[in-house]
Amino acid sequence: MNDSLPPCPVCSSEYAYEMGALLVCPICAHEWSNVPVDQAEPFEDATVKDAFGTVLADGDTVTIIKDLKVKGNATSIKVGTKVRGIRLVNGVGDHDIDCKVDGFGAMQLKSSVVKKA
Repeated sequence: MNDSLPPCPVCSSEYAYEMGALLVCPICAHEWSNVPVDQAEPFEDATVKDAFGTVLADGDTVTIIKDLKVKGNATSIKVGTKVRGIRLVNGVGDHDIDCKVDGFGAMQLKSSVVKKA
């Protein structure tokens, strides 16, 4: 494999490979960034607000305020679905909530389609 990549910090496997900005271990499936902590860009401390202007925090419970079509799924997430234990992230595009929706699994949501419960 590539000698310039570091071994996996979890299982010490030497078979790590690059996937976008992350390094991935095929043995234990651990993903990590190869950028040293002192050179990494900090997460913007901008407050994340729901559709009604309420500030959201990690661990909050939110409610979906409009039907959301899910790519690759015949059904959609319905209005009123509660999502517990959200995590605020810098996601793809303007998706800033990482969560697990019952019946759909892990996904990222936009804060503009939720309200704090």
